[in-house]
Amino acid sequence: MLNEQVTILLVEDNPDDVELTVRALKRNNIANPLEVLRDGQDALDYLFHRGKYANTTPVLPGLILLDLKLPKVDGIEILRKIKGDSVRKVIPVVVLTSSKEERDVVESYNLGVNSYIRKPVDFDQFVEIVKQIGYYWLLLNENPSLRR
Repeated sequence: MLNEQVTILLVEDNPDDVELTVRALKRNNIANPLEVLRDGQDALDYLFHRGKYANTTPVLPGLILLDLKLPKVDGIEILRKIKGDSVRKVIPVVVLTSSKEERDVVESYNLGVNSYIRKPVDFDQFVEIVKQIGYYWLLLNENPSLRR
């Protein structure tokens, strides 16, 4: 079991992909707290403690799994805001998307994404990818302390 203190933020609008991710996390015994947000505006509000999250206790995630094709605000804009902020830029962001557009890959890396992974169609491959993400980003990788 990985570090349960590190919250994973999953920003994904497709309910099937959310379910697959949750199942893959469970199958790999990744029991970290998981926050699921289904549109880009909610993700920004959560991360920057505004809107409906303004009066909540600030909890910055230790890992963000970010889809690019989102309603309201797309993943590229979310990435731009996170990596442009002095506090949030240290949060590891893994783009987990079905986009095969070269410009999305290039723009993501230009903005400071930590990893860009295309979602496989096969469930077993998806489970293995989630396992590797969890192992690396939650267990092996050393993150600076996230202070508000």
